[in-house]
Amino acid sequence: MGTTRHPRISKREFISRVAVRSDLSIRVVSEVYKALLGELTDSVSGGETVVLTGFGRFYRQAHKGHKVRFGKQDVDDYSVLKFSASRSINRRLEVDERTDSTRPERCGMIEDTVGLDLKLEAVS
Repeated sequence: MGTTRHPRISKREFISRVAVRSDLSIRVVSEVYKALLGELTDSVSGGETVVLTGFGRFYRQAHKGHKVRFGKQDVDDYSVLKFSASRSINRRLEVDERTDSTRPERCGMIEDTVGLDLKLEAVS
């Protein structure tokens, strides 16, 4: 496991890439993104485990509170959102690590870069 930093993708860039891949407008993809995350957090906060077959599962994990060494108040018990990737996703990541995974088309983000160039030229 390497310690190299990989570039981060902002929410705006992620939504743009999904819009290009799905051939939908950015506005539609943005609304779907909001609805998906809203439903995910509501379900998990309600105690449900959300399983996306072939991708992974999201669940709530309880943490015990603790005493603060140099503070006057203790930290109460709390919950955090956890994600566990599926075996198939982990296998795909292992394959990507052996290739140049910094390029979007290598990560499976953009499948047809030639078609993408044609779409961009047609819009300009």
